[in-house]
Amino acid sequence: MTVLRTEGLEKSFGGLRAVRGVNFTVETGQLLGLFGPNGAGKTTLFNLIAGETRPDQGGIFLDGEDITHLAGWRRVRLGIGRTFQVTRPFRDLTVMENVLAGVPRSDATRPHDERSAYSLLERVGLAERAGDPASQLTLGMLKRLEVVRVLAIEPKLLLLDEPLAGLSVSESAELLEFVVTLKSATAIIIVDHNVRQCLPVCDTAMVMDGGEVIAHGLPEEVKTDPRVVRAYLGEEAA
Repeated sequence: MTVLRTEGLEKSFGGLRAVRGVNFTVETGQLLGLFGPNGAGKTTLFNLIAGETRPDQGGIFLDGEDITHLAGWRRVRLGIGRTFQVTRPFRDLTVMENVLAGVPRSDATRPHDERSAYSLLERVGLAERAGDPASQLTLGMLKRLEVVRVLAIEPKLLLLDEPLAGLSVSESAELLEFVVTLKSATAIIIVDHNVRQCLPVCDTAMVMDGGEVIAHGLPEEVKTDPRVVRAYLGEEAA
């Protein structure tokens, strides 16, 4: 089932065309990797989908419903969840309270209570820290908490913005392993510069450069595309 569809998305800032005619779909059970060099338009595209930025042209559809002009908070209630590269916990609240702070989407089926939140924390190895202030967590723990906080809203679409940034190889592997387990219930788009670790777990990959999609398809096909190698991957894909 198609969860997200974009049609001809365009966004400019002054004379800079940050996103140029982007069309793609993501389905439930699919993990899409979004890659590209700095300034390629990835963050702007995320902002357009999440409702933090409005497109100049084009449309955004969630479960077939046009959400192009909906406010960000309304998109959250419909099931779009997003993490950020720089973690944003409520540092003075406990880990448990951080998870409970999220408001589930309007048609969520999972109970929004401590038992359910504790179950989510168990899945990422944070259950024992449930009563600790978020300020006491390491970066790796905060990254996992960031994902759990979004899962609390029971998203249909999960946008992961640089979830591996600052993590060790082992921490990255553990987080990716967890992300893969989420696919059965949601559609996922992950943006990260750690192509070597991210690409193998993706079902499809999309590469942007200069605001345009220059390649979109199976990971093995995308990483050998001459345009992708020239624009971004290079030796990283070897």
